[in-house]
Amino acid sequence: MARADCPLCQGSGWKVVERTTEGAQALSPGADRNNSKMVWAVPCDCTSRDRTDRVLGRARVPERYRHCDFENYEIDNEIENVSREQLDRWNRSLAQAKLIVARFAQEFAPVREIESEHGLLLMGPCGVGKTHLAVSALKEIVLRGHSGLFYDYRELLKAIQDSYNPENQTTEMSVLEPVLKTDLLVLDDVGSSKPSLWALETVGHILNTRYNEKRVTLLTTNFLDTDRVEAAPSANLPSRPAGVRTAIAEDSLTDRVGKRIRSRLYEMCRTVEILAPDYRKEIRNVSRFRA
Repeated sequence: MARADCPLCQGSGWKVVERTTEGAQALSPGADRNNSKMVWAVPCDCTSRDRTDRVLGRARVPERYRHCDFENYEIDNEIENVSREQLDRWNRSLAQAKLIVARFAQEFAPVREIESEHGLLLMGPCGVGKTHLAVSALKEIVLRGHSGLFYDYRELLKAIQDSYNPENQTTEMSVLEPVLKTDLLVLDDVGSSKPSLWALETVGHILNTRYNEKRVTLLTTNFLDTDRVEAAPSANLPSRPAGVRTAIAEDSLTDRVGKRIRSRLYEMCRTVEILAPDYRKEIRNVSRFRA
């Protein structure tokens, strides 16, 4: 929808341009394109924001993350009381993850146009920007015209469960079909809820169907693989105060999703580990102490 106070189009949604401008359309019916005196127009810039909001809304991108893109993903943060060598190691991990996900988004194409349908599994501690990168890729892809959906792992399971309520207007298939058919599914925070047989069967069905139909899935998780959990104290992972336990220290991804689903993810996705501290926490603490 055009802005009523737009100085370029005065609320019409169209701005006048030279007739040779790409996408220009004649405002006068039956206009001769060779006649430079006729009035030609293109959609005004004020309508693009509305289109973007509609596209991101259909993709279920949360308002909180709609600002995310590759440009504002920070890879050179500074943290106090950390050696330069350690900080450089963390920042290299962030930079590599950004490069891989940006290339994934750039090269994304419908399954019928590509031979490899591998998705991505972004794995790492809280606060390293996994969701930021996933949303950045989804935004770039859907704004190019492909279909895409964002679902939080727990919200998707809840939506499916709610469809079983006879008082609910939705059905299981009305929730599942878009998830199974969309060009790109972003499933955020995988393993965040404790596994139940029903949850594992449901997630397994979604992943198997998308895998068999060669559709691309991008997932994020706070849980590492078993070997990484066991190696965590010596793997340059962020330290934590004594006595404080984290999900990553307690469980592996296999513990949270089961062996079958983890095995399927090896086939479906390229695993990208982001090994860095929780920058949201670090930066928030620094800001608080400096205030």
